[in-house]
Amino acid sequence: MLTIRKLGLVTVVLLFFASSAFGQEPFYKGKTVRIIVGASAGGGYDTYSRTIARHMGKHVPGNPTFVVENMPGAGFLISANYMYKAAKPDGLTIGHFIGGLFLQQFLSLRPGIEFDSRKFEYVGVPTQDNYAIGISKAAGITSLDQWLSSKTPIKLGGVGPGSATDDIPKVLAATIGLPFQLVTGYKGTADIRLAFASGEVQGVCNAWESFKATWPKEREAGDLVIVALNIPKAHPELPKVPLVINYAKTDEARKIINAVVHTVGPTARPYMLPPGTPKDRVELLRKGFMATTKDPEFLAEAKKAKLDINPLDGAELDRNVKAVFNLEPALIPRVREILK
Repeated sequence: MLTIRKLGLVTVVLLFFASSAFGQEPFYKGKTVRIIVGASAGGGYDTYSRTIARHMGKHVPGNPTFVVENMPGAGFLISANYMYKAAKPDGLTIGHFIGGLFLQQFLSLRPGIEFDSRKFEYVGVPTQDNYAIGISKAAGITSLDQWLSSKTPIKLGGVGPGSATDDIPKVLAATIGLPFQLVTGYKGTADIRLAFASGEVQGVCNAWESFKATWPKEREAGDLVIVALNIPKAHPELPKVPLVINYAKTDEARKIINAVVHTVGPTARPYMLPPGTPKDRVELLRKGFMATTKDPEFLAEAKKAKLDINPLDGAELDRNVKAVFNLEPALIPRVREILK
């Protein structure tokens, strides 16, 4: 009788552990994770996201499927508000919009912002952008010096306030006298590229990473000329292209370029989750994201697509976003005036 009781006890214990193990099945098993891209298909944000989506499922326990959905409009603002107000905080929706909206929120420059950047849960960035200005050969301007001395306004395409396409040229107009006319409201840089091809615009301020990945025909044909770099030091792939900071004539101008233009790159391509997403799922996606950026198959595809990979993890991205809100108080009125 005692033996039978012992056997019964062992059976109960085994059943308990078996049921516990079953209950601990990975949350993401059989799930689909959406990546909401705030721009139209075919641009840099979309291209990075689709490449990541093809590989990230391998690096998240449960191997979920990742899909990309485009939600363009209002210069990425529709997607940003959706991620904050409407997306469920269940770890199944990742947002991807321009980091320039963080400064717009801080300075209260953009009507319609309904989010607090400091409350998102950040997953990471795939690369830290190096912003440049490219213009059409047909414009007859081949250098920044020629552009500044000619005083000829060049039509630059823009996505909307908060985007580097709009904000960086505005800062350069105020600090180094860059003559340009902004044609804004495009749904993404892919649409600006089409406008460039038709002659509707003559150039754009864009990440060098996006120029390489999504403007190869224009670059290889010589139709697109990179005339300026909006970064603090020379880029090894563009050693002869001048830095705009070297054209600043006053201390205030240099400070504004450093504070606004040079800080765009590290937070330009954030991937984030809605506020309130469970911390364990945030960590799973952060680890999966960083593992993806080291995956040899992902890196091979990224190289083929000419996508630079220079990632930041979610924790560091979170710190960088919060740093945007630490703009020197004395500069705030002037920056607000420039970007309003």
